[in-house]
Amino acid sequence: MFVDFNEMPDVSRVWIYQANREFTEAEVSEIGAKLEQFVSQWVRHGDDLKGSYTIKYNQFIVLAVDESFNNVSGCSIDSSVNAIKQIEQAFQVDLMNKMNITFKVGENINILSLADFQNYAKEGKITAETIVFNNMVQTKQAFETEWEVEASKSWHQRFIPAKVS
Repeated sequence: MFVDFNEMPDVSRVWIYQANREFTEAEVSEIGAKLEQFVSQWVRHGDDLKGSYTIKYNQFIVLAVDESFNNVSGCSIDSSVNAIKQIEQAFQVDLMNKMNITFKVGENINILSLADFQNYAKEGKITAETIVFNNMVQTKQAFETEWEVEASKSWHQRFIPAKVS
């Protein structure tokens, strides 16, 4: 059962998939149609799931499910991963690489490998104040409050050298 993302409860479980490039407006429209179709038919052992999605910055796909309506199962999670893999293939984009790190410089979204991110941090190109995307958040509320944050407020902080006084 598809529900508008804004109507999902704060406790809804989320999964964030970041693309290795920005989607075009036409791709966002096509991907949105595919995701809405998937979520409308998303089930757990034959029972409907109440879910949604949003696409942020034309680069992040966020799937959400209201587990107070019905809990997800391994099979239903697998089906969502398969839907994401189909989008990867259809649009020639990488959505599954968890070793890529995204951050903002001004309004620009940048993506680096973890190793390059660590090097940028060592070189001072990324600081505690750099806005990063914490794709590890697990609820809609955390997505809205802890997803796009300064590196010092995320797991990314471990790569930022301590300031010497």
